[in-house]
Amino acid sequence: MEPGATLAQLGEWELIRRLGAFAPPGQFHDDAALLPAADGSRLVVNSDVLVEGIHFSDATTAPGDVGWRAAAANLSDLAAMGCTEVLGLTVGLVAPADTTWSWVEGVYGGLKEALDAYGGELLGGDCSGGAQRLLAITAIGRLAGDTGAIRRGDGRPGDWLVGTGPHGLSRLGLALLQGDDPAAGAALDPALVQRALAAHRRPRPRFDAVRALRASQPVGAPWRVGGCDSSDGLAAAAAAIAASSGCGAQLDRRALPLDPAMAPLPLAEAWCLGGGEDFELVLALEPAWAQALVAAQPGSSVIGALVVGPAGALGWASGEAWPGADGEIGEVRGYSHFAWVVRG
Repeated sequence: MEPGATLAQLGEWELIRRLGAFAPPGQFHDDAALLPAADGSRLVVNSDVLVEGIHFSDATTAPGDVGWRAAAANLSDLAAMGCTEVLGLTVGLVAPADTTWSWVEGVYGGLKEALDAYGGELLGGDCSGGAQRLLAITAIGRLAGDTGAIRRGDGRPGDWLVGTGPHGLSRLGLALLQGDDPAAGAALDPALVQRALAAHRRPRPRFDAVRALRASQPVGAPWRVGGCDSSDGLAAAAAAIAASSGCGAQLDRRALPLDPAMAPLPLAEAWCLGGGEDFELVLALEPAWAQALVAAQPGSSVIGALVVGPAGALGWASGEAWPGADGEIGEVRGYSHFAWVVRG
């Protein structure tokens, strides 16, 4: 690609690959960085940016939900590295001068609610004026010295892919908040509406699934877990694991992790694969461990497998054509940070 290529032309993954050239080898391959600590443990450090008009807006996201989602997105990346101990967050706030204190107070209240729920403290940060509101979050967690990490590149052909919960609910919640009609005129189950709104407004970092993963490790089995979270979509997560592990991935179309009440919706499959912001974990495990995890963790399921093939290639286990040629390619491949689509 030409040196003058724009970020939209590069795409997020190519941008990250190029930025990785400025860091130690492999440093940009995972959801967070691992740093050795003096006590023999390892610190897990992750940073994320939430931008007004891209990740949130006043039309769909209350200030408290902005704060909760900002914290949860970063805590999810800690969980995606196998971390269950949260030390805290730093927060960089950029906002125009006419931003109200009540908005800022609500955001920080939401941040604190998430920390109260999952551990850790607000450690500090910085504030600056700017043309639009922005939150830059750094989350810090800890892995015990003998605790294995989850790495995107640790999958192998033959591993089963496990999803820790339903996908597409957050995208449905966003559609409802934006006033869309995802049911094409049909009535939606009120309970489904509430689950979708909650999934979008107050996502859950899956520390509980990490604990279940550790507890279900078969006796004598070495620690080897490939994985990441599904913040950019289920298909993007499976492709990222496969690409980093040097193999392909096949998903079972009959086993997509859909909320049963959402399954009949016209865009259910596309939103399951690429809606994004579900913050579930997608894990590549040896089959016996995958079975043990599914038995131990309610809501988790086997959704496919890693296979021999081109790195990062996606397909259906049945051999059907992979979706995308019908104009829904953006929803199927996952969220692109440089397509400038409002997400919240």
